[in-house]
Amino acid sequence: MTCRAIRGAITVKTNDEQAILTATRELLAAIIAANELVLEDVVSVLFSVTPDLDAVNPARAAREMGWNHTPLLSVQEMAVANSLPRCIRVLIHWNTDRPPEQVRHVYLGEARVLRPDLVEG
Repeated sequence: MTCRAIRGAITVKTNDEQAILTATRELLAAIIAANELVLEDVVSVLFSVTPDLDAVNPARAAREMGWNHTPLLSVQEMAVANSLPRCIRVLIHWNTDRPPEQVRHVYLGEARVLRPDLVEG
């Protein structure tokens, strides 16, 4: 088995605890479905949020989904002029036998502009 990384991102309309948690759960659920992810194969997860999101740590959503034995880390995204606002990004390290081209990265909502080359449908 090899450790691969899954990328994903989603935006929220407001810097609100419920909005951030709901969006994070939506993003993680979409990644799980797209990759048939088994939690026991997840090595670690890194969340980043843009500086305009500080109402809650997005890792809390993962904990509430049962990711209780998975190392989680949240950081503030670097502030870049004209970057996409209110964005939650995730990088999941995952043990899998899948080759890189079969890993499905997930970009939802306005975050689809970050990697249009990876957006399906």
